[in-house]
Amino acid sequence: MRWTWQNLLLGLGLFLAGWIALAVLIDRAILPYPWQVIPIFFAQLPGELGHHFLVSAFRVLAAIAVAVVLAVPAGLGLGQIKALDRLFYPVIAIVHPIPKIVFLPVILVLFGSGDGSKIFLIVLILFFQILVVVRDAAAGLRPELIQSVRSLGAGRRALFRYVYMPASLPAVLTALRISVGTAVAVLFIAETYATQSGLGYYIVVRTWQALRYPEMYAGILAMGILGFAYYVVIDLLERRYNRWRQPE
Repeated sequence: MRWTWQNLLLGLGLFLAGWIALAVLIDRAILPYPWQVIPIFFAQLPGELGHHFLVSAFRVLAAIAVAVVLAVPAGLGLGQIKALDRLFYPVIAIVHPIPKIVFLPVILVLFGSGDGSKIFLIVLILFFQILVVVRDAAAGLRPELIQSVRSLGAGRRALFRYVYMPASLPAVLTALRISVGTAVAVLFIAETYATQSGLGYYIVVRTWQALRYPEMYAGILAMGILGFAYYVVIDLLERRYNRWRQPE
């Protein structure tokens, strides 16, 4: 099911109604009302909150770019070269199911507390998601389609550009749309350790530990918007470039 503006407004209305009902039920400062949080969100957006939002957005965007550049060629190679796939399949089968957040202490030791550690952690998550679906998409290409293109004189490079890449694009976008929420959630955890920037740092260190609950919920709102924005952008790209897969 695809989102529409009607569904968006309906979901937003239900979300606000649930928020208000929960705030009335709890009736404590730990859960402020929307009208106490939303003005703070917009007031902080040009300042501190906006800075941390941009830092987190950059980390996710950079990780997506690196993961796509690395995973797509690797997935295409595994999908079309059976010997290579048999060689690396045991490693992928072991590493892929492991929650990548468990590697955070090791990544912090190796890459430090800067952007590199956060980006690398998200790349790990996205890389295997994209690798597996691209490999399966490339392996599922019909042999007669490949042979027909080869009969026109296309070499391996032309096959990758005009056959394998377009065929794997739906798989790449689907993998990104599914895993971007997980990537943002893991980024939140990573930004609470040994760092001084990002929405995770703002939510936990700058607001929660200081008992600034309205500001804390403004940060949570910003992180939710970040994940939703990436989801919508990827969904729009999927609609545009995968029209042939969608019903009228």
